[in-house]
Amino acid sequence: MAVIHPTTLTPTKLELLTSWLPSRPWYRGEAGRPELAKAGGFRLDDPRGEVGIEFIVVTDTSGPHPTAYLVPLTYRGAPLDGAEHALVGAMEHGVLGERWAYDGCHDPVLVDQLLALLHGRVQAQDQNVSDTPDREVTSFYTGEGMASGATTATDDQECTVLATPHGARLRLHRVLRPALDGPPVLPPGATGRISGSWRGPDGTRSGGLFAVSYTGSRA
Repeated sequence: MAVIHPTTLTPTKLELLTSWLPSRPWYRGEAGRPELAKAGGFRLDDPRGEVGIEFIVVTDTSGPHPTAYLVPLTYRGAPLDGAEHALVGAMEHGVLGERWAYDGCHDPVLVDQLLALLHGRVQAQDQNVSDTPDREVTSFYTGEGMASGATTATDDQECTVLATPHGARLRLHRVLRPALDGPPVLPPGATGRISGSWRGPDGTRSGGLFAVSYTGSRA
């Protein structure tokens, strides 16, 4: 299990994201500089214990309406070869030293564990406490063809689409939308989903879809 160290980060994760988010095609802000607050998230474990995996939900209040974003990050002790385009930034960890933070959709360690979560093979972990499951993150999967392996990651205006060579898709929602009535509903044609919850600026909790899978080209 990953160990959560109570220590300092320079710069902080929110400082890194404040600079990085406006460069994303799915960023909705108009001011050019987000006003971010941590709103939730969870972690996954790297089976080899080398890469930190965190899914952060942040709320941006710089625009007329607060917007919640899902940002998967990986933390590495050395640069990831071939992933310069996915680098969010470097920071100094008070215990582990220099760490490189990446957009996790381009990191094969995170992608493999995200698919394992979709298939129910692993359990989401608490964002802030070591060795503690996060029971609010749930998954459901009925399809085939979304096995772990090579994927490509492509951003659109709402999501990052992870695609396998066989045509299966996992749409990771970057702009989060609360489910209005009851638990999140699986969209038509979908084969699976990952859902969870986050806090709004007023402290109220919302639940919604984090990711939805499709078989073949339907996504």
